[in-house]
Amino acid sequence: MTSFDRAEKFILLNARLLDRRRFEFLFGSGDAQAVVAALEAYRNPDGGYGNALEPDGRGPGSQPVTVLSALNILHEVGAWPDGVADYLESISAPDGGVPFVHPNARDYPRAPWWEVPETYAGSLLPTANLVGALWRAGVEHPWVDRAAEFCWPRIEGLTATHPYEALACVEFLDHAPDRARAEKAAEHIGTMVRDNGLVRLGGTGIVPPGFAEGELHEPHDYASTPDSLAARWFTSAELEVSLDALEMAQHEDGGWRPKWAIWTPVTEFEWAGVLTVNALRTLETYGRSTR
Repeated sequence: MTSFDRAEKFILLNARLLDRRRFEFLFGSGDAQAVVAALEAYRNPDGGYGNALEPDGRGPGSQPVTVLSALNILHEVGAWPDGVADYLESISAPDGGVPFVHPNARDYPRAPWWEVPETYAGSLLPTANLVGALWRAGVEHPWVDRAAEFCWPRIEGLTATHPYEALACVEFLDHAPDRARAEKAAEHIGTMVRDNGLVRLGGTGIVPPGFAEGELHEPHDYASTPDSLAARWFTSAELEVSLDALEMAQHEDGGWRPKWAIWTPVTEFEWAGVLTVNALRTLETYGRSTR
């Protein structure tokens, strides 16, 4: 049985309907509309997405990071993100960004790292991710422009960061219209990532305080496609070793697992379905067929 066959069996046994539909679309004869229909179950009347689409937030209310998950899925199937920017504008902080966790999560179960901030203010994570995703989709909206102005000086002025924030910067810069500015900023972030050991190279790296060992990113995590600006941070050999590690991370049951802590049992397999589809997609994007 090939690694792809084992992954397919894992998806059928364990994944949510949404991720089964994604798998069918990406690797079989599935229909894009079937993915969109499954995603619609997580949408709210305010135009955002909630309802544990992002497994670590169990509440029904729309959340910025949950919207980001939806945008990535819509991009995957070539669907238009209708109304999402209006939702983001409705929850925007005075500084132009959106918080990592919206206060509507306060009364619902959530991962311990989903901390509701005491002050309502924008966060580079996830604002930069969201702007990049909307740029990628070709969305023109006043919120995108204001949020970009929130992100640019914060990205260019970073003197310290962590893997998830650095990845958010990459997503923003990969799709920024000002390519010269983006390339310069990406070089700055890449130097910080390498100099501060925020990537696993040669089997080693520096895990930031408060993060699990598995959350230290690999080169392919930053450069999810070969044409990402982050691909310039690494040699071809380093990327190949990273992809080898991704292949080796497949479990005997065919699935890939979260690198972070499991705080309630259901999230392990909800995340595993997402990550198994994502791993197969990344490997094929880099020309590594698992079939």
